[in-house]
Amino acid sequence: MLVSAKEMLTKAKAGHYAVGQFNINNLEWTKSILLTAQELQSPVILGVSEGAGKYMTGYKTVAAMVKAMIEELNITVPVALHLDHGSYEGAKKCIEAGFSSIMFDGSHYPIEENIAKTKELVETCNQLGLSLEAEVGAIGGEEDGVIGKGECADPQECKAIADLGVTMLAAGIGNIHGKYPDNWEGLSFETLDAIQKLTGDMPLVLHGGTGIPEDMIKKAISLGVAKINVNTECQLSFAAATRKYIEEGKDLQGKGFDPRKLLAPGAEAIKATVKEKMELFGSVGKA
Repeated sequence: MLVSAKEMLTKAKAGHYAVGQFNINNLEWTKSILLTAQELQSPVILGVSEGAGKYMTGYKTVAAMVKAMIEELNITVPVALHLDHGSYEGAKKCIEAGFSSIMFDGSHYPIEENIAKTKELVETCNQLGLSLEAEVGAIGGEEDGVIGKGECADPQECKAIADLGVTMLAAGIGNIHGKYPDNWEGLSFETLDAIQKLTGDMPLVLHGGTGIPEDMIKKAISLGVAKINVNTECQLSFAAATRKYIEEGKDLQGKGFDPRKLLAPGAEAIKATVKEKMELFGSVGKA
């Protein structure tokens, strides 16, 4: 059964750990993440970008697959199915499809419009018992065609959005999606601290978790980050394991070309990456 992310993140913020959001792209991804969460007794958030939703033929397909998989694999830890960087239209579609958590990314709108649209979605999500994530200040890097350089959010704007009653807030603190460039200046803990002081108990979200040094991750958690998004890192480990399998010629041995065999090393690599992150975030045993 899917749950909203509200309870797991409130507990994480109070307990000074973070819950990982791991993006899913297909059945293998979903299965690897769910099995690891269950094994480690960790709550987990499955993130679905609009691009991945489209790739998997639509949000209804994704919701049906995830719900059935939780049942078939006897997953008992809390699982939230979350739209990542949703447009206003995408948010509406995911609410209809049965997602338990929604991110509305209104960061590219003028702040007034971001507030108006977020306010409307807060009401809908509250009625249905879903959690809602909002964003202020663009996260750098490329995400579904939107390119940002890792700006820092305005703490006052963060407060204005937090006050609308959203469950969690993603605020740009110099973080970016994808691999970090060599000249990256690091996270702005000053900004994070200022946001946390104004938003109080609100769980904060760190996007672009791939490539941020461990000490920075731990410091961010100590300053109120309760949800950390990981996507690129799982993709890189999946690709590396698949490349190794093929370069070693294993797809040419016996039935090594069978997709279940061909994709197995990649699926194991995702499990290892997720485990490493859950241990770093402190969510192990917190289910």
